[in-house]
Amino acid sequence: MDTFNKELLDFLNNGTCTFTSTLNIKEILEANGYQSLSELDKWNLKDGKYYVCRNDASIIAFNINKKIKNQFSIICTHNDTPAFTIKPNPEYYENGYLKLNIAPYGGILNYGFMDRPLGIAGRIILKKDKTFSKKIIDTNCEVAIIPSIAIHQNDKANTNLDINTEIDLMPIISLNKNYSLKKLLKDKLKINDNIVDYDLFLYNTESAKIFNDFIVSPRIDNLTCTYAALKSFINNFNDSINVLAIFNSEEIGSNTFEGADSNFLIDTLKRIAGILNMELTSTLASSLIISADNTHGRHPNHDELSDHTNTPILNDGILIMKEINGTTNSVTSSLFKHICEIENIPCTYYTSRNDFSTGSTQAGASLRHLSINSLDVGLPMLAMHSSLEVIGNKDTYLLYKAFDRFYKTNYKLKNNKITFD
Repeated sequence: MDTFNKELLDFLNNGTCTFTSTLNIKEILEANGYQSLSELDKWNLKDGKYYVCRNDASIIAFNINKKIKNQFSIICTHNDTPAFTIKPNPEYYENGYLKLNIAPYGGILNYGFMDRPLGIAGRIILKKDKTFSKKIIDTNCEVAIIPSIAIHQNDKANTNLDINTEIDLMPIISLNKNYSLKKLLKDKLKINDNIVDYDLFLYNTESAKIFNDFIVSPRIDNLTCTYAALKSFINNFNDSINVLAIFNSEEIGSNTFEGADSNFLIDTLKRIAGILNMELTSTLASSLIISADNTHGRHPNHDELSDHTNTPILNDGILIMKEINGTTNSVTSSLFKHICEIENIPCTYYTSRNDFSTGSTQAGASLRHLSINSLDVGLPMLAMHSSLEVIGNKDTYLLYKAFDRFYKTNYKLKNNKITFD
């Protein structure tokens, strides 16, 4: 567990936005023998290990064994996190400070991002002569901050958390009105070419830490589930075709070119099935997709926010999320509970209060494009969507062990019956 969590901390620190996270995942896959495929090319698949990336932000990897049955074992997660995206024409000088014009990405916990050291990461488009090129970047240092108003100037600061995203959350980067974002990036990254455009995010530069029973870090939602899925997937073969899908855009509804609500997953599965002469409809009917994302643990100071019987504390194990708008049913949950029992991994159900809204899952978005047995699982956490979040230091490893067993298990799903080899 200690080794896994140490590697997880590195993954959390490196995944400063969806682009840097995806680049990190690609490097891990390639270091383990995975071959890159392009959606533009014709695929010639043999027994082996492959991955395909879309828009530098979502990635699907799969393992093909020598002896396979018509079945996909899929885990999907997302690697985007609530943050601030930098708008076009971002600089404006006001009250003696040079600020950046930003927009919240996803449902951020506003006050959690104030008074934090912020770096910049993402993708830039460079132009040299008549050639445009992409570059994934990270300043790897603090370049901005969003200062809060001192208690002496705001006597309602401890009673009113009404923060205006257009006024209160604009970061400052300099006192020099002639400075600019592009100048900042060129200086920090030693770039000479012209920066034509960008997809950039501000992120908390604080490092992930473990103390006592907890992991405290930026981007716990959802890089913890993503790393557990990635670590379990690598070099893991069974009679199924094991698939790992890591999507961008979950925090903004998944409805993008590369999100879970796109054709990325179904197109990839179609290509695999066509090359291997698999009948896709019957293959999907016997397959399973697990959506992995974090949810809320029982709060230490606010028990009234929890469901009466289905909200655990941290380090209670893996959660099977069985919400009205989720994808879990009794058949798929029974399969997963059996997998956990094999490894003596604690698992329990999670449901939210009826008067609180719940979000959608990647599997739910994917099911708009393919019919497949599905299950939603995750881990309990605190301070979700803040710039620093909290999770149990045992739960992350337990999720990895459960996913590892899932990818190793030979199961059959037929006529709503489950059998295991």
